Amino acid sequence: MQHSVLVIGVGSIGERHTRCFQTTGRARVSIVEINPTLRETVAERYAVPHFPSLEAALQTPPEVAVVCTPAPFHISMTRTLVAAGVHVLIEKPLGTTEAGLAELSREWHQRPVTLGVAYVYRAFPELRAARELLQSGEFGAPLQLTVVGGQHFPTYRPAYRDIYYAHRESGGGAIQDALTHLLNLGEWLVGPIRRLVCDAAHQSLPGVEVEDTVHLLARHQTPGTMQPTILGSYSINQYQAPNEIVLQVVCERGTVRCEIHRQRLMTMTQPGADWSCREFGPRERDDVYLRQAHQFLNAVEQRQVPDCSLAEGWQTLRCNLAALRSSETAAWQSIEPVSLS
Repeated sequence: MQHSVLVIGVGSIGERHTRCFQTTGRARVSIVEINPTLRETVAERYAVPHFPSLEAALQTPPEVAVVCTPAPFHISMTRTLVAAGVHVLIEKPLGTTEAGLAELSREWHQRPVTLGVAYVYRAFPELRAARELLQSGEFGAPLQLTVVGGQHFPTYRPAYRDIYYAHRESGGGAIQDALTHLLNLGEWLVGPIRRLVCDAAHQSLPGVEVEDTVHLLARHQTPGTMQPTILGSYSINQYQAPNEIVLQVVCERGTVRCEIHRQRLMTMTQPGADWSCREFGPRERDDVYLRQAHQFLNAVEQRQVPDCSLAEGWQTLRCNLAALRSSETAAWQSIEPVSLS
């Protein structure tokens, strides 16, 4: 089945979505971009129709839209698309505030469209396998989650000074740009965060003042209960030489570890034993985004909840905002469960 897919905003991630939805062979892709030079460059590169505004594109509404604009525009743009009956995949984070989300939730319940948030770690095969292991009960209840990682932004994201990253108001800084991926991943693996405390600072990156280093402690809610008994720890920076992320969940009867940069899942159940290891690579960077595109189109076709639902994306947004508040007040923050109207 072929779907008409509109990618809105074709900066780095928008161009990737353009390429990957096109590569599925299931999409007729078009783009919206307000920058005329960028719009024409990407349109020519992928031979796709292009529009200077969302209003122009909605003269003939697509079936599916992928919102890749800066985060402050995500919610209002999604409301416009939902009103037009369009299925929407929203880039992370869902927003920079919760403004408009209650209205979006009400409007969405009145229309049979699929809404998802593009937290791409949910498409990583080693992480999906880790989740299956944790949910199987083989290792018992999770007790502790740790995530440690970082990368050298001047190498991997050289334009960081000139894009949304440079300002918190536009969704920038390490909390909203990078840590949000890991918080969403941790919640997907072991349960939602109910309390957190965060320390963050600008330590190294030249040309910006937003935080580039974050340490966060969390209490995750134990699945099937209302008790936040799982201890979580997250530590990232955006200037170290190694480009790596290591995630580990210690359970009652074993440990599950993902070395995401090595595309590897490891387990151990006995002290002093060797790690049991499963390899999931090598792969190209586009591979997981291609898988994410397929998964969202599957959800649209089968009327299923996408990999990351609106409620889950909203929950992670609350974590982002709590982390920002905590970093400014040096105090623990509580996070209320999301209830969609």
